[in-house]
Amino acid sequence: MFGFNFDRKTLYIIIGILVLLSLASYGIDGIFDLILSVPAVLVAITVHEFGHAIAAYKLGDDTAYRQGRISLNPLDHIDPLGLAMLLFAHIGWGKPVQVDPRNYNRNISVEKADAMVSFAGPLMNFITAIIFALIYCAIIKFAGVAFIFSNIGSIIISIVVYVITMNIGLGVFNLIPLPPLDGSKIFLPILPYNAKSWFIEHEQIFYFVFLIIWITGIAGQLISPIIGKMTQWILGLATTIFGL
Repeated sequence: MFGFNFDRKTLYIIIGILVLLSLASYGIDGIFDLILSVPAVLVAITVHEFGHAIAAYKLGDDTAYRQGRISLNPLDHIDPLGLAMLLFAHIGWGKPVQVDPRNYNRNISVEKADAMVSFAGPLMNFITAIIFALIYCAIIKFAGVAFIFSNIGSIIISIVVYVITMNIGLGVFNLIPLPPLDGSKIFLPILPYNAKSWFIEHEQIFYFVFLIIWITGIAGQLISPIIGKMTQWILGLATTIFGL
């Protein structure tokens, strides 16, 4: 994906070692929280890739449809390495949705169609976060105190909260305007011609920039305030709807 020379098997071995080292440092509570976050990760990746696939299909490209990617089955979208990275490094990816721009409808430019397909992934994450925020508020309002403070209730609420935060996090992260993230294609059409040409010609440099801010944790520091504000806004919207 990023031009590394490691083959897939080597990458799985490396990530497996990192996973074991991480688990050793987590403790019982940390492992339990990790288990609760798994459904949220599966949901976030699935709806994100589904968004890309359905948008491409609506714009005339049936590549994802023929590959069975217009699906809400996590098995159709999960990349094992990307899943592990999202669980343990909080930055990961799903199996990329393949598109063929030659199939797009000709009533809009290929560049704009690519931008729409790219934006559909984060948009699905945000929509999913709103839906689960409404579910969270519905539980708080209607489930009753006994259920909320029961073991089952606490687990369900925790999973719902994880789904909200994971979807917002994945959606915001992918809006960073650097390749290979969706943001690089979303913002390309609005750039002036000269800036656009320069960006495309020097795209490889931006891959390295992305790797640097990812590995150093700068990316997380940059988007954390945005994720926090979006979470507050979405939960605020849901609580207003339910009158909490």
